Parts: sequence; structure tokens; C-alpha cells
Amino acid sequence: MKAIKALAGILLLGLPLLSYSQEDLQEEKAGFDPELARQLGADEYGMKHYVIAFLKRGPNSSQNKEEADRLQRAHLDNIKALADQGKLVVAGPFLDNGDIRGMYIFNVETVEEAEALTKTDPAIQAGRLIMELHPWYGSAALIKTLEIHKSVAKKQI
Repeated sequence: MKAIKALAGILLLGLPLLSYSQEDLQEEKAGFDPELARQLGADEYGMKHYVIAFLKRGPNSSQNKEEADRLQRAHLDNIKALADQGKLVVAGPFLDNGDIRGMYIFNVETVEEAEALTKTDPAIQAGRLIMELHPWYGSAALIKTLEIHKSVAKKQI
């Protein structure tokens, strides 16, 4: 009799689990947050579409120091504006002083959208930089980079 009661208890405890598929149980175990995934635009793999831009040395880099400094400041201000709009997730220079000067990860679906955003950059407009754009598939969690960056940056660029 005790064995029957114990078996009944185990079966009753397991009943709520019957409403979940094996896939649902695995997601719960992994800490899946469906609301966060929705907010970030994640697919079932936690990924989404972006566009990566490689900023390359442009054909017109003959500006005097004052003009080059002005363009650099305007370039940085444009980066901040795009980040504030949520259109730019990651940006940064390469440190080897090569022809590829830096990279962006745009939070957009298409190369055409990214191209329109690149045209807002004064350094692009002046021909000091050019951009090479590529569609990219990466973690939707990258979007949180901007939020976290604000907490770790002691100074603003």
C-alpha cells in the first residue's frame, strides 16, 4: 500500500510536467528568457541579423590637421548619435594603423539601411573614410553592449 501511495505521489508531482514538451524543459533549464528574447529580436537560437561595416582609409585624407581634427570630432559625434538611436551596437578603431581603420556593427536588417546610416558620417562625406558593408548573423545579446558600456566608461569620447 505504501508503495502505491508513493507511486501515486510521484505521478501526481509529475503531472504538471506533461504540459511541457522536452524542448520547453530544456529551454527552462538553460535559463531561457522569452520576454528578453522578444525585446532583443532574437530568433530561436538567440541570434539576429546585423550589418558589419569595415571603415577603410578613403581617397581624400589630405586635410590639414585642423580640418582632420574637426572631421574626427564630427565622426565621433555621429557614432554617438547612431548609438543613442540604437542603430549602432558596436564601434571601435583598429590599432594597427592599417588601411582598415575600424568597424561598426549596425543594428539593422539590410545593407541598404546601413548604407543610408553611413552617409550621415562627416568623415564619409569628406572622403576621409569609406565603408565596406556585410550582412552578419550574430547574438541578439549584442544590443545590450551599449547599455553595459555606459556603466563601464569613465569618460565620454
